[in-house]
Amino acid sequence: MNAPTDPSSAAYSAEPADTLRSALAGLLAGLPPTQAARAVDRLIANYRGTTPTDAPILRDRADVAAYAAYRMPATFEAVASSLDALAAAAPADWTPAGHLDIGGGTGAAVWAARAVWPARRPTTVLDWSEPALALGRELAAADTGLKDSVRWERARIGANPPLDATDLVTISYVLKELTDADRAAVVDAAAQAATGAVVVIEPGTPDGYTRIIEARDRLIAAGFHVAAPCPHSGRCPIVPGEDWCHFSARVSRSSLHRQVKGGSLAYEDEKFSYVAATRFLVTPAPSRIVRRPQIRKGQVLLDLCEPEGALTRTTVTKKHGAAYRGARDADWGDAWPPPV
Repeated sequence: MNAPTDPSSAAYSAEPADTLRSALAGLLAGLPPTQAARAVDRLIANYRGTTPTDAPILRDRADVAAYAAYRMPATFEAVASSLDALAAAAPADWTPAGHLDIGGGTGAAVWAARAVWPARRPTTVLDWSEPALALGRELAAADTGLKDSVRWERARIGANPPLDATDLVTISYVLKELTDADRAAVVDAAAQAATGAVVVIEPGTPDGYTRIIEARDRLIAAGFHVAAPCPHSGRCPIVPGEDWCHFSARVSRSSLHRQVKGGSLAYEDEKFSYVAATRFLVTPAPSRIVRRPQIRKGQVLLDLCEPEGALTRTTVTKKHGAAYRGARDADWGDAWPPPV
């Protein structure tokens, strides 16, 4: 289920996003577009493939720079959207005191957490690609809040020793690269380490949704509460293989980004699936819009995931006044009814 998000209206701070775009532009300015395009083609094949790997996908500086152009802006927006949903469900005074990003590569999730919760916090990025960590460290130097607060640590992602406890653990676009056993081990390790919340993000594909449901089930079994996107911690009413739950974040493309990706539009929509779960009690959305609202003459049809764990359709008409106006402005993936 898919919710286009305009970066200009996002609830998180735009400043880190702008700083990241500027840092990427400076980093990639000297990269030959043909070299980047070849690396991007290989990365697309890995990204869309189905075979797990036990080796880093990002092998060298060219790969990492191509990844930064091709994937980092989209990953940032998807993670920021997911963290924003967590922040909306968490108590108003909750801010993560520390952050661990598993398989964080060049640090998109670190920038996203900075955008949602601007305060400085001790952060660790674990990844098995040294070139990715090096580039992440280089990019983070552009932001005063990240430059000295992030530790970039090389580690195999999978059956690792226990992780240090921290408030927030993120796992973004990582599970696809792992074997079944390593996926389970990573989610379990994140649950053991997180004193506050775990957020898992995967591509918005049927396979990505299946991995999210598996992670969701493991987190619930470990005692976590689902904060988003679900309005409940019960069984998901969407059956993997029959349908899938996903969302979308709008990503602004720079001129270099368009050149590397061969696109002409100034934006793209990044499809993603996610789950945010917490050890503390949360106030999830009353219900969630799970398909694009159908706007018709004098009415709006909304497909909702309800707190009872059911999928329903509701019709909002002009006679509903403010609710009708809210429905006309609602996006796929928004909470319903909208916050006052």
